[in-house]
Amino acid sequence: MTRVPTRYVIVLLTFICTCVCYVERVGFSIAYTAAADTAGINQSSKGIILSTFYYGYACSQVPGGWASQRIGGKRVLLFSFMLWSLICALVPPDPSQVKLLILARLLVGVAQGFIFPSIHTVLAQWVPPHERSRSVSLTMSGMYLGAAAGMLFLPSLVKLQGPRLVFLSEAAMGSMWSLLWLKFASNPLRSEPPKATAAGFGQSLLPIKKMVNGGVSGHATKIPWKRISLSLPIWAIVVNNFTFHYALYVLMNWLPTYFEQGLQLSLQEMGSSKMLPYLNMFLFSNIGGVVADHLITKRILSVTRTRKFLNTIGFIVAACALVALPMFRTSFGAVFCSSITLGFLALGRAGFAVNHMDVAPRYAGIVMGVSNTAGTLAGIVGVGLTGHLLESAKSAHSDISSPEAWRSVFYIPGYLCIFSSLMFLLFSTGERIFE
Repeated sequence: MTRVPTRYVIVLLTFICTCVCYVERVGFSIAYTAAADTAGINQSSKGIILSTFYYGYACSQVPGGWASQRIGGKRVLLFSFMLWSLICALVPPDPSQVKLLILARLLVGVAQGFIFPSIHTVLAQWVPPHERSRSVSLTMSGMYLGAAAGMLFLPSLVKLQGPRLVFLSEAAMGSMWSLLWLKFASNPLRSEPPKATAAGFGQSLLPIKKMVNGGVSGHATKIPWKRISLSLPIWAIVVNNFTFHYALYVLMNWLPTYFEQGLQLSLQEMGSSKMLPYLNMFLFSNIGGVVADHLITKRILSVTRTRKFLNTIGFIVAACALVALPMFRTSFGAVFCSSITLGFLALGRAGFAVNHMDVAPRYAGIVMGVSNTAGTLAGIVGVGLTGHLLESAKSAHSDISSPEAWRSVFYIPGYLCIFSSLMFLLFSTGERIFE
């Protein structure tokens, strides 16, 4: 029997990892929204609780990249998963326990903030350049499959069993993944498999070094913080990460409210249609990865042009769909526009999200930490601001069922998508800029 290459096992496990993480995020939004609406919690207060996660998440992004670089992505990933699973099991389901909820979400955010920098460190060590786009896209598409599964199953679970069972189920999934990672994940013997293609079209980017517990052996290379902070290509990644997550987190946290209060629809009665936006993200993320690797390996486009091409298409189409979203007042129209938005944003990840490994493969975890910090700030700003916008609209219109109440909610990320795509076109590169 042919043995499955270890890097494929690693990619599969990281895919499951992101899937479980987003089941948790969507699950909390659904469970808390149901409990808060029953208790009569206003939209601004809901926004504060929903955005608390991102404060903790922002604090641990760069430390997560640093820790992964120093002690190994494998260990950091396992620790963070075990920690958030434990906290999730203890989270109170009562929306009136505001202080405990804030503390729990803050700590879950801190724990999950270590996950994506450590994943990028692990993938940079294991995955060769010609497989990077589809490997990263597959791993990150787990987020969307997890969100789709959460949207499909968890509203019914909340209705039948209440919020508490949702939290316990998420903690159980996190614990099971931790056991799988502990059993099957291994440390790379070298920083990257040696196979590569020609320069400019997916060249070998990392020197071969022995690894100890997933970290570089010997004297650690000094991290060029100043060059990273002043690099325009890095800023292009950071800005696009901010915009991507602004749109994603606003939709993820507020779509349940939009469907139920904006359109007067029941999540339980919507059936499988409510999962389509996230399922579309899963499909388009993997399509983007396969297309990017094909364009690069077949030398149809250079790495730089491939990244810019996919990023531009993804963000511009998403911007159009976001602007159109509040114009549709039916279940079909809302699901269609949100599906197009999230699907093409996921396609754009084959541009900016893989670009960390192109420009700074040795510091992939560090750059991902910096970039994801910006993405997390988008969650803090976007989710909290949306609550205030809706509360203001409710005061002006007596409720939030009118399209005017939601127009600014969707226009803001739409305009950000246009700005970010232009910045990526101007300043990004697929060439290595950090030795």
